[in-house]
Amino acid sequence: MKKLLFIVAFITIGLAAHAQIPGTTPTVKQTDTAKLYHPNANAKADIANAVKQAAAQHKNVLLQIGGNWCIWCIRFNDLVVHDPELDKYVRANYVIVHVNYSKENENEALLAELGYPQRFGFPVFIVLDDKGTRLHTQNSGYLEEGKGHSKEKVMEFFKNWSPEALDPKSYEKKTK
Repeated sequence: MKKLLFIVAFITIGLAAHAQIPGTTPTVKQTDTAKLYHPNANAKADIANAVKQAAAQHKNVLLQIGGNWCIWCIRFNDLVVHDPELDKYVRANYVIVHVNYSKENENEALLAELGYPQRFGFPVFIVLDDKGTRLHTQNSGYLEEGKGHSKEKVMEFFKNWSPEALDPKSYEKKTK
């Protein structure tokens, strides 16, 4: 009988430990966030591909730098993808790349090339044009309000760095 109780206890502990491993018994939140940042990704190649896609689609590139460990990174992503207006706008104007920063991969060389954006904390955002030129680095603290990110401030950020906002033709006077 003791042997049976020991086996049941061992299996129960094993299942509980297994449930703590992200992606093994996914909930909606774990499934969404477990795939957000990839420590083994080749961020430089991902960015190069995003720049090519942006050029073909007349978009800019939005680098969201952070990690799966960063609750603010996850909250920002959740705000954007679950708000229909933000999601539609960002997808119409940007190619998004999630650049990992974690103990497994800090992407040190890439972040040095990008001007050390990690100095602002995480998440931090970089906007590139369709040629790969860095246009802006955004400290996400300026997008916060209360205990989260402000939808209005996030939308303003997206609009201010969209291709249309940076196109001189957008500011030409309309003549009849």
